[in-house]
Amino acid sequence: MANNQSVRRHLDAFTRGRIIGKLEEGRSVTRTAIRGFSSGRLRGTTPADDRYIVLQARRNRRQTAGEIARHTTQATGRPISRFTVARRLHGGGLFARRPVPCVPLTPAHRRRRSLWCREHRNWRDNEWGRVLFTDESRFSLSSDSHRILIWRERGSRNHPSNIIERDRYGGRGVLVWGGIMLGSRTDLHIFDAVPFMDDNAPCHRTVAAEQLLESEDIERMDWPARSPDLNPIEHVWDFLGRCLAARTLPPVTIRELRLALQDE
Repeated sequence: MANNQSVRRHLDAFTRGRIIGKLEEGRSVTRTAIRGFSSGRLRGTTPADDRYIVLQARRNRRQTAGEIARHTTQATGRPISRFTVARRLHGGGLFARRPVPCVPLTPAHRRRRSLWCREHRNWRDNEWGRVLFTDESRFSLSSDSHRILIWRERGSRNHPSNIIERDRYGGRGVLVWGGIMLGSRTDLHIFDAVPFMDDNAPCHRTVAAEQLLESEDIERMDWPARSPDLNPIEHVWDFLGRCLAARTLPPVTIRELRLALQDE
């Protein structure tokens, strides 16, 4: 009797109620206990299968869960679903994420990049202070949607209330050009209806541009092809854009946009 009372103290009221109900149905205590403490459905894969699934994903990270499931089924002779594969990959610390994009680089590109870095890694302030960093940027009347965040529920990404329309080319705006160097800067030049040109565009290497730089005794800083934009003036454009976005009354005409840029 004491032993039975000791066991009962390990069972909560809900479990005791279920046992009493099963007994009233004519079932035994043993069968009820076995069903209650069953370990559940058996895994459809072995530890060796799990390692094989993770190994496939690490060898070819672009494979889909469905492709890995087909290969594993062929290798083991047992049907394995893509959902099982996804769970095993999660258990192995692998999750589906977007890859980080980058431009394709040839061995020559990599060598020139490495050479440029080695040549400039020991430059001091006085050497960088002689460099004039110039660039152009475009400012439009429409808001920069990249700086806007919204509150939304899960699964409502494509709901009309959560979508911001944005013109492909940013709508009406102006092109600005400027330059900065240590302790100095150029004037901010603003142009209307001028097409935007990317860095390293062919127009920057025309004969006329080269002749102008040579006539003014301006040395062009070499920049390896397909290199990331490390121009510090990009921070100036970002700061200028944030200042415009923070205005109580944002500009609504080209004239107001020009005045706001000059004021900032």
